Amino acid sequence: MPTGGKSTLTQFLIEERRKHPAATGELNALITDVSLACKAISRKVAFGGLAGVLGSAGSGNVQGEEQKTLDVLSNTMFLRATEWGGHVAGMVSEELEAPYTLPPQYARGKYLLMFDPLDGSSNIDVNVTVGSIFAIHRAPQPRQDPQPQDYLQPGTTMVCGGYAIYGPSTMLVLTLGNGTHAFTLDPQLGEWVLSHPNLRIPEKTREFAINASNSRFWEPAVKRYVDECLAGSTGPRGADFNMRWIASLVAETHRILMRGGVFLYPRDSKDPNKAGRLRLLYEANPISFLIEQAGGMASTGRKRLLEVQPEDIHQRIGFVFGSTEEVARIEAYHRDEPPTPYNSPLFGKRGLFAEAG
Repeated sequence: MPTGGKSTLTQFLIEERRKHPAATGELNALITDVSLACKAISRKVAFGGLAGVLGSAGSGNVQGEEQKTLDVLSNTMFLRATEWGGHVAGMVSEELEAPYTLPPQYARGKYLLMFDPLDGSSNIDVNVTVGSIFAIHRAPQPRQDPQPQDYLQPGTTMVCGGYAIYGPSTMLVLTLGNGTHAFTLDPQLGEWVLSHPNLRIPEKTREFAINASNSRFWEPAVKRYVDECLAGSTGPRGADFNMRWIASLVAETHRILMRGGVFLYPRDSKDPNKAGRLRLLYEANPISFLIEQAGGMASTGRKRLLEVQPEDIHQRIGFVFGSTEEVARIEAYHRDEPPTPYNSPLFGKRGLFAEAG
């Protein structure tokens, strides 16, 4: 075999479908369409400035964030690759304020697709890893244009979650609820090849990722956790920890899936009107599905994230995921949170990173 005996994405999906005799193949076809969009985006990212796709698009998305040229282009690629096949009923994108209604000439399918077409796009101009994230749910009313509330499904109803990562190699990581599997794009064959089947996250870790510039806004439980990690072998944890921060959810997730760790983008007081930074439907939910299927744990910091009932298609949420031992510890610290602010020796009221009184 030209793939050295390893399954391609198509072979993998066919084998998964055979486990479900009643399956129609529509989900496989939709995943294939998504994977085509990811191939096209990967090619544009790889050419970078040579393709004239870097820099600002001169517009903003619904979250008020500056759109990059590749944000807009990637969003269009997702829409064009998936709207025509009759497998999807409607879509939600980070780059669109309202759900996307399919053009009238295309048949409506039985799935809903939600996606962040280019995660970490603030890194594009400095050539740091970016990616795409997607989630697939069943449409409550198949073959019809969905209503806005049809998209507000908890993560437990997902039938597929995944991401593509555009780094030194392009990879597609996905789950259908039967483990988390990673495929590497063979650029000569143009095929996704199963390179990392059944990924597993170690239960224990000594590595964490958090944006320390927000430390003055953290809740007491998060301050306590980070302080204890930074105290090292002489502190209460009795071990030295490494701290990481890439500012790309896909890149952070990929590192944790490959070697373990914990990621925190917690709820904080920086903007009281937002419960967190990351979006629930098309960022936190699919990543949580992947993490749990790899033996890890994904949480709001207080409860299982996949059980959160969405209230808005662009809802934000606090997000903690990774090795189970660390995520469980963070949840416990939130349960034990003192009624008065935690006096952090490193990030407390009198520390270098303290919030001005």
